[in-house]
Amino acid sequence: MEYAERLGVPLRWWVQGTMLVATLWLAVVVATPPAVAWTVTGLAMAGLVLAFVSYGSARVAVSGGRLQAGKAWIGLEHVGTVTALDADAMRRQAGPDADARAFLLLRPYLKRGVRVEITDVADPAPYWLISSRHPDRLAAALMRDRSAG
Repeated sequence: MEYAERLGVPLRWWVQGTMLVATLWLAVVVATPPAVAWTVTGLAMAGLVLAFVSYGSARVAVSGGRLQAGKAWIGLEHVGTVTALDADAMRRQAGPDADARAFLLLRPYLKRGVRVEITDVADPAPYWLISSRHPDRLAAALMRDRSAG
């Protein structure tokens, strides 16, 4: 495995979500019997955990001659220029300079990422834009694995 990263939800989202559920419990407990309040709160917390675990389960990996981003993957023989992006460049690539045909794996809590040019003429996406906590390491792994193959 050249590179692997899970785009997990940050701790601050878990804290804020838990506080939201606690606020829900406080609002419900004053208007309903305690059993109802705890049931509603338990269901809300389970929904929050399910949503955060699902959203944060996206993986980015470079191994076996391919790039995987979430559920999508592409062989490294179809990868062109790879650019590590800082926060400002990532914002521009995802906003004003975006191409509607691009494949995106973005997370709002990750400000940096990588732009991967796609050279496969059969692929409608001109590039992939992928959020990453370590864009320099991801770009280096892509270039290293590509040149080795």
